Order: sequence, then structure tokens, then C-alpha cells
Amino acid sequence: MAASQSLKLPSLNNVEIPVHIIHTEENQIQEPAVDELDYSQRGQWLRAAVLGANDGLVSVASLMMGVSSVKEDVKAVIVVGFAGLVAGACSMAIGEFVSVYTQRDVEIAQMKREKRKGSSKSDENDEKLPNPVQAALASALAFAIGAVVPLLAAAFIRQHKVRMAVVVAVASVALVVFGVAGALLGGTPMVKSSARVLVGGWMAMGTTFGLTKLIGSDHGMQF
Repeated sequence: MAASQSLKLPSLNNVEIPVHIIHTEENQIQEPAVDELDYSQRGQWLRAAVLGANDGLVSVASLMMGVSSVKEDVKAVIVVGFAGLVAGACSMAIGEFVSVYTQRDVEIAQMKREKRKGSSKSDENDEKLPNPVQAALASALAFAIGAVVPLLAAAFIRQHKVRMAVVVAVASVALVVFGVAGALLGGTPMVKSSARVLVGGWMAMGTTFGLTKLIGSDHGMQF
């Protein structure tokens, strides 16, 4: 961009001579603005996907570890794990559907109040309404994906101790992957996110294993 200024110089005959000085802005480079992702817009589906997969993995792996503490039969472990997958996926879907539908009702009620005041933009607000069915399906699918990991890890291993070790190892790797994925999608630190998810999963599996073994041993239950 150039700007001009007029400067009057006195001459020998006392006549002012206008001199135009043009100032130019040189070497001024404007860097293009970088569009930053609005991670808050990902909140709903990200929460459903990451939490669903993590819950499925931790819940089923913990169930399998608990049963393995008192039962060495691989069939019993797989049946319990599969039952946990189905029950957990249904529970997550219903819970997410009710939660999101409640949120939808609250937003619709707010839209009606704004419409009565004449300050509502119905078309834009309708597009922003959450979809409870979509959220329920995403949550159930994510839970099932997470839950199937320990099931596949233990399905073809007959040796009891080896099977438990493989379940823990595979679950640990999957927990780290889920933590990294959640951090990348949510724009949060990867190390903290992965460590938090991994330690939480270990605590859940260890607690379930220990308490189930304690109850089975002290009360002499036959499985």
C-alpha cells in the first residue's frame, strides 16, 4: 500500500513549490491466517466414541480377568466376555439416547421461548439440535469395538495363565491407542491422555481380578 504526502519547499523567489513524496511499504509480507480447528464442536461425538470404546475394552477385559481368577475354562471366560459386550453396548446406547434426548428437549424448549420473544433463528437452531439416535448408535458401536479386542485376544488361547497375560497386554496396547486417538482428535496432550487411560484400565482390571478372587476364595464358592 502506498501513501502520498505533500511537502512545500521555499524557492528563491519565495514561491512555495509543492513536492509530493510517496511512501511505500516495502517487504511487508502478511502471513495467511491459519484456520484453527474448533475442537469444542467435536465434543459430543468424540465423547461418545472415545468413552464408548474405552468403556467396552475396560469393562469386558475386567470381567474376563475376574472370571479367570476363579475359573480356568476358556469357554466360561468367552461367554462372560460376550455377555458383557452385549449388555454394555445396550446400556451405553440407552444411556446415550436418554441423555441426548433430554438435552434436545431442553434446547427445543429454549428455542420456543426465544421464538415467542422474536429473537429465534429457527433454521439455524434446528441444524444444531443433537441427534439422540445417532449418538446412541455411535456409543453402542464404539463400546462393541472396544469390547471385542480382549475377546479376540483370549478366544484361541487354551493355557490359563498365558491367556490372562495376553488379555492384559492387548488391553494395555489398545488403551494407549485409544488415549492417543482421543488426544489427537481433541487437541489435548498425548502423553497425559494415554497415561490416564492406561492407568485407569489397569486399576479396573486389577481391582476386579483381586476382589473376585478374594470372594471366591473366602466364601468357598464353587464355579
